[in-house]
Amino acid sequence: MRSRAGLDDCRGQALVEFALCTVLLLALIFAVVEFGRMMLCYTTIANGARIGARYAIVHGSDSAVTTSQIQTAVQDFLHAGTVGASTITVDYPGKVDGTGSGCTNPGCRVNVTVSYPYVPLLTYFQLGSINLTSSSEGVITW
Repeated sequence: MRSRAGLDDCRGQALVEFALCTVLLLALIFAVVEFGRMMLCYTTIANGARIGARYAIVHGSDSAVTTSQIQTAVQDFLHAGTVGASTITVDYPGKVDGTGSGCTNPGCRVNVTVSYPYVPLLTYFQLGSINLTSSSEGVITW
């Protein structure tokens, strides 16, 4: 007859292994979801900067577009993409040849930068907020 003395020490081993694997699997799943959410926010911010630069390019000197109009166009796009309050800066670095800083005439450049403090939903470690920034530049054509 076999003795069960060696088998009594293994009770609960499967439960402990399952608990450890489940915790690691859930941590991996949450990390993938969080990374995907961060990439969605960054893509929205990059597209918002592009929308702002396009708005400035198209509405250039015809209607004398203002910085606040560009910022409003970007904010409208960002709110539709579930990105909250962000910092939007509009800069007119000058003409393509490097002269005329601050001009809004055709042939001048415009640079729109959008910055957003991304706060993760679930944090294993206290990372605080991550600042996502994207900029887009174009030449005023109209």
